[in-house]
Amino acid sequence: MANGEMKNVAALLLVLNFCMYVVVLGIGGWAVNRAIDHGFIIGPGFDLPAHFSPIYFPMGNAATGFFVTFALIAGVVGVASVISGLNHIRSWSADSLPSAATAATIAWTLTALAMGFAWKEIDLKLRNARLRTMEAFLIILTVTQLLYLAAIHSAATIRR
Repeated sequence: MANGEMKNVAALLLVLNFCMYVVVLGIGGWAVNRAIDHGFIIGPGFDLPAHFSPIYFPMGNAATGFFVTFALIAGVVGVASVISGLNHIRSWSADSLPSAATAATIAWTLTALAMGFAWKEIDLKLRNARLRTMEAFLIILTVTQLLYLAAIHSAATIRR
């Protein structure tokens, strides 16, 4: 593909990733809010239960807390990488590539980590529809973020 075509592919993937990261953040925010509202309620004079976990989620399974936590982190870093990526798409030069590639790589590794917890949550079963949606989005995001990385790196090799 020509350099201009790779810029269009990278821009399309960037917009797609941004929309998907926003959805992940929305569902993850809902899950955290629900965990705070409906988690353990400890009154004065009561001890913590023996199985208390600071990442306890009343919906889902044992992997849900880790999954939601890392999904939120990946979502925030993913949105930040989109900002760096927009700067790179705007200038499309070798000077802006390192920052865009670094941010995208960090976002991809965190997304892949969250995807690992998504697979564990799928394996353990017992989760609601919103968590299943977030799992699917993270699995797809892992692939699309990697494709975005490949697009900006392949354009860099074309320019040389």
